[in-house]
Amino acid sequence: MSNVAAYALPAADGSFEKITIERREPGPNDVAIDIKYAGICHSDIHTARDEWGGAQYPCVPGHEIAGVVAAVGSAVTRFAVGDRVGVGCLVGSCGRCAPCLAGDEQYCANGATWTYNSRVAPEVQANGYTLGGYSTGIVVDESFVLAIPEGIGLDVAAPLLCAGITLYSPLRHWNAGPGKKVAIIGMGGLGHIGVKIAAALGAEVTVLSQSLRKRDDGLRLGATHYRATSDRQTFRELRGRFDLIINTVSADLPIDDYLKLLALDGTLVLLGLPEKPLQVTGRNLVNYRRSLAGSLIGGLAQTQEMLNFCAAHGIGAEIELIAADEIDEAYDRVVASDVQYRFVIDAATI
Repeated sequence: MSNVAAYALPAADGSFEKITIERREPGPNDVAIDIKYAGICHSDIHTARDEWGGAQYPCVPGHEIAGVVAAVGSAVTRFAVGDRVGVGCLVGSCGRCAPCLAGDEQYCANGATWTYNSRVAPEVQANGYTLGGYSTGIVVDESFVLAIPEGIGLDVAAPLLCAGITLYSPLRHWNAGPGKKVAIIGMGGLGHIGVKIAAALGAEVTVLSQSLRKRDDGLRLGATHYRATSDRQTFRELRGRFDLIINTVSADLPIDDYLKLLALDGTLVLLGLPEKPLQVTGRNLVNYRRSLAGSLIGGLAQTQEMLNFCAAHGIGAEIELIAADEIDEAYDRVVASDVQYRFVIDAATI
């Protein structure tokens, strides 16, 4: 085992503090990574503050990791020391079930191993559960390491390892592209990347946001239209318009109103997790053969595809770079929707 510095939350109601954690020595198939940047995802906040239950402490979040290879195991073939790499939400899966064999490791039937707060054997992580990217180094099986192309900065690439693939996967699955009308609900950390990717895929993109406050940003990032959902006229004028609507927010929205915006065979995809059960009227699905679906992240191959696509199209997250001692403040600002659009921790400050 080797020691690295990390920032951890000691309890759900605590504040982040600097600690030392143990990482395993690289095995034959492992890649050791010097972390340069780690994005802050809202899932980090839910987990660290135990809002979803089951949090393990001390909790070191972080599944948007960008860095440089420091060492490789004897059997590693895909990476070499000095390579630019990333690690996303996954660091393990069974590799044998149908989803894994299909490249959908995120849906592993035997339980994927997440980058933090997942139970693992002590030889994998000394304390018995995974510790994430708010640290200076991490060791990961090469199968779960992604190459970050030269065409994108490590700092703006970090959020793509979760936010980017969370949007790219449904956009690709539901064939967003030329001739398709796509709506993105929300212009936050997820939504702004969705606008960029959907526009680069060739779709006509509309942002549906509570207000017009971020309208100029939305149009600058690739949206063709930007409409306020606080204006009831929006729902009347856009009825039956969209082939695909992607909901990036976790608020309890009037889903029926959004279903009515779908065209024939249109799909509304949920990414956020609302607190209350969804209220859906059957006729709004039956009419026009509409679908209501959900999506998680993407598998390893698709995540690499996303990184290559983003690099080729100059797509990175819009970020605010912070020092590690600003994580508590950043968490509060994310909850208050006071960030445009993604916080990224400079690991040099850990």
